[in-house]
Amino acid sequence: METNPKISRKDQILQALARMLETEPGKRITTAALAQEVGVSEAALYRHFPSKAKMFEGLIRFIEDTLFQRITRILNEEPLSAARCEKILLLLLTFCVRNPGLTRLLVGDALAGETDRLRERIAQFFARIEAQLKQILREAQIRENLATTLPPGQLANLLLAAAEGRLVQFVRSEFRESPLDNWEAQWQFLSRNLFEPYTAPADDSGTTPASN
Repeated sequence: METNPKISRKDQILQALARMLETEPGKRITTAALAQEVGVSEAALYRHFPSKAKMFEGLIRFIEDTLFQRITRILNEEPLSAARCEKILLLLLTFCVRNPGLTRLLVGDALAGETDRLRERIAQFFARIEAQLKQILREAQIRENLATTLPPGQLANLLLAAAEGRLVQFVRSEFRESPLDNWEAQWQFLSRNLFEPYTAPADDSGTTPASN
């Protein structure tokens, strides 16, 4: 998250939390340490956020707003299904490279001991991305006369799992192994196995509608 000298105290707190998640990988963030990082008392933190869970929710909301706005832009600007999938996954990976601390939230590393609600929110975030990929793959038949090599739901899950795995490795390496390393080559492999030309099923006469 970018810093700005004119930001509100609330945003200052969220930026400090994101910074601590990045600079202290593997550690659980306490409100006392966060207050010290911000330069205020713990009481001052709670005037802006009633709990640490609400602070994490603020970061998750930032992730959602940022990525889904850009996903909408991709869908509006890119007509090809394979390119849409590629750009959405690349967006996710690039965002995480630029925001390592927030990646800890996305893979659940920073949520150990936190409320179930936060983990459910992250699960919903990834479910939305997977649903979007599934919809793109389904529409490929109509838009480009392409059939997926696996059922769209299975293929969407595979694509997202590939990206999520890179994020897990990124966090596990304490941000030394970028999820973008070798991604271009890996995507080329994945993209070659997404689609095949669509063939309409034959009717009762044994001919396809296109041949009539």
